[in-house]
Amino acid sequence: MPPRLYTALDRNAIAHAVRAIIEAIGEDPHREGLRETPARIAEMYAELFSGIYEDPIAVLAETFDEGHQEMVILKDIPFYSMCEHHFLPFYGAAHVGYIPRGKVVGISKLARVVEILAKRPQLQERLTSQIADTIEEGLRPAGVAAVVQAEHLCMTMRGIKKPGSTVVTSATRGVFRTNGKTRAEFMALVEGR
Repeated sequence: MPPRLYTALDRNAIAHAVRAIIEAIGEDPHREGLRETPARIAEMYAELFSGIYEDPIAVLAETFDEGHQEMVILKDIPFYSMCEHHFLPFYGAAHVGYIPRGKVVGISKLARVVEILAKRPQLQERLTSQIADTIEEGLRPAGVAAVVQAEHLCMTMRGIKKPGSTVVTSATRGVFRTNGKTRAEFMALVEGR
């Protein structure tokens, strides 16, 4: 499931590494415009990778006994993540659905799960599966579905350079996987049909 949760981010080590990168590309890390860049990047990484230090399942601990057993969907959850292959951003929207077994969770908690998991070095495929697995483990619903749509800067600003290309991944668990009608209903609602 999620990677081991570490206890501390070393801002000094990040700043030192960034200084070395600045020198390695042939720039002067002491130049006015670059002098504070290592510290700024260290602070930015502390924010961008804060999900490493959080347990997404803990977010789902508080549930409400509502007796609801119909589909619950939260669409268009914006997220920003970092591709672990190039440390360039990928960003887009996640759509999450689950069928509770009588207990529901506050809707904001679903968005929080996406946020925590996105704030780690990631692959979109893994992110999608982790969202579904976390909700399945945390809520024990009858089923879970997740669809993630994203644009990857590692494909837009380098390499093949194809801006506007969108990667779509999905993960299904429980009745979303075993029942085609349930899966189709989820997809129709996500697509707005």
